[in-house]
Amino acid sequence: MAIHWYPGHMHKAIREMNKILAEVDLVIELLDARLPSSSQNPVIETLRKNKPSIKILSKSDLADQSTTALWQAYFEQDATVKTLTTTLDQQDKAQKIIRLCQALIPSKANANLHMLVMIAGIPNVGKSTLVNTVSGRKAAKTGNEPAITKGQQRIKLAEGIILLDTPGILWPKIENENSGYRLAASGAIKDTAMGIEDVAFYLAEYLIKKYPTALKDRYDLTELPETEYEFMEAMGARRGCISAGGRVDLEKASAILVTEFRAGMLGGITLETPEMIKDEEVIIAQQKQIKAQRDAERKRKFRSGSRDNQSPKAPN
Repeated sequence: MAIHWYPGHMHKAIREMNKILAEVDLVIELLDARLPSSSQNPVIETLRKNKPSIKILSKSDLADQSTTALWQAYFEQDATVKTLTTTLDQQDKAQKIIRLCQALIPSKANANLHMLVMIAGIPNVGKSTLVNTVSGRKAAKTGNEPAITKGQQRIKLAEGIILLDTPGILWPKIENENSGYRLAASGAIKDTAMGIEDVAFYLAEYLIKKYPTALKDRYDLTELPETEYEFMEAMGARRGCISAGGRVDLEKASAILVTEFRAGMLGGITLETPEMIKDEEVIIAQQKQIKAQRDAERKRKFRSGSRDNQSPKAPN
């Protein structure tokens, strides 16, 4: 699956972040608690290098709390990383974030020096809402559509902290196909970039395996179908998604499932675990190796063919 949604302002934002990062003391990255790895931008991780980082698992009220705890332990294996969970309406986390910044950069905090803190994250993860919460005012635009913030802005906080707000950015190539579906399911990618049915069928397949009770309860099903197609048919019929010919309108049913997942109506759900990601990374590495071998073989044949074509022909 290819994701064809990488607006020009995102490319520009990455360049601007790269320029300013030498001045940055600490990086706060907002992750979606429902997909902590898939919402972790590898570009940001590369840019920050060994700078201290706070990874905030946003929308934690929509996620599976036991799995969120696993992710926090996983991230904090890195001594430069601290984690924090938030919901979109938690006003009490503002001071905790400030204290964490001070704890990670004690040299500047103790000397009462200004600290430049970059806040980054993928689109639609709640970054602008958090900026407004921490600053205590409406310093950033918010909305349900991804890519609201277009450029950097500096916001002065308490205790000498200057917050550098950056646009929500994706990365040019999402190598893990599963991550692409998870990002689309969460709303990080505009709905016009992918077919809603593809996203819903991926979501349904996962939920049937991992959260069957949530599906049965939400859609009032006495028995849960074994396949995602059968589930979408049954769910669509229960919700009245019937077309003129009496068939289930799968597009309408798909929109219901994706919308209700995003709103947390199915309960606390997380779409990935650290163990799942490790397994997927192994598969991706194998795929890369196979591709590299094919490319090398293709080049070898091309070069060999070029040499053969250049060889002098034998006389008649």
